[in-house]
Amino acid sequence: MSSFADVFKNLALQTGFATLTWKHYVMILIACVFMYLAIVKGFEPLLLVPISFGMFLVNMFPDIIADGGLLHYFYLLDEWSILPSLIFMGVGAMTDFGPLIANPKSFLLGAAAQFGIYAAYFLAFLMGFNGKEAAAISIIGGADGPTSIFLAGKLGMGGTLMGPIAVAAYSYMSLVPVIQPPIMKLLTTEKERKIKMAQLRPVSKMEKILFPIIVTLVVVLILPTTAPLVGMLMLGNLFRESGVVKQLTETASNAMMYIVVILLGTSVGASTSAEAFLKTSTLKIVLLGLIAFAFGTAAGVLFGKIMCKVTHGKVNPLIGSAGVSAVPMAARVSQKVGAEADPTNFLLMNAMGPNVAGVIGTAVAAGTFLAIFGV
Repeated sequence: MSSFADVFKNLALQTGFATLTWKHYVMILIACVFMYLAIVKGFEPLLLVPISFGMFLVNMFPDIIADGGLLHYFYLLDEWSILPSLIFMGVGAMTDFGPLIANPKSFLLGAAAQFGIYAAYFLAFLMGFNGKEAAAISIIGGADGPTSIFLAGKLGMGGTLMGPIAVAAYSYMSLVPVIQPPIMKLLTTEKERKIKMAQLRPVSKMEKILFPIIVTLVVVLILPTTAPLVGMLMLGNLFRESGVVKQLTETASNAMMYIVVILLGTSVGASTSAEAFLKTSTLKIVLLGLIAFAFGTAAGVLFGKIMCKVTHGKVNPLIGSAGVSAVPMAARVSQKVGAEADPTNFLLMNAMGPNVAGVIGTAVAAGTFLAIFGV
């Protein structure tokens, strides 16, 4: 009878229930909330579904992310900056840089929206983070998950802050349609939101082919640390615009992109075990990320207002909010808010200029931090 009881006792100790604490249940609940937002509300499901399920899984079976576990090997690809760089190649293959080429002034709006990154960097110091930690956290303000993971990995945050940073970055990316509109409406008048912008000029194929080559040449020579991100972004775009490697374009923008999203999203979610995530530092990171994102959006809109004044009303300030790196969602939000003021207003293509400029700007900001710390 005693041996029979011992067998059942051993079986019970092998179940997940024997090792779960209240913290694990909290994380499982958070994972379910993310699944709800992704599946029911449609907030960036391609990102939140794998992230939330990775979070769900690791808090029931922590060994899956431990050395030798399945997701440990996925996570190493994050730490080594391989997956973020491949994501950038896919983004480049899917993105038309034509609006930016047609209106180079969009670079200024994309640069202005990076203000949130640097504001968060100094605020992180006040909250007790060191230089590298502050830099890794501040990049959340660019609303760019891959760049956040890339920088955190390069700065050695893999075992400490990468999980919270990545989840915060991707969460804010998915919540762009919720966070940005109130800030945009607060900082603009209805008259400004109704401004109609002129149609962009046609961009030649030669311009589109030369653009990724020239950007890579200029940016990488000035900041060599940006080569992995900017280089892969522009390589993907060259695939697209050259017109001679259709198979590579389709692979980079479809099959490869989705495979990488699965690996990256699941491993990022799995980095949020209860022990690593439920800390005071996580709450600080989430708060700093929100501040950075809000400041970046506000800076883009305010600079848009300046350009509106300078051009005597030819620039709608709303497109400045698209200067964050969430492509193409931030541009769509600019379009949506403008259309609410005037249903005949079409800002999407004009907003895509600052939006793709923001992708380059966030990569440059990450490269600047790497150069500062000599990584």
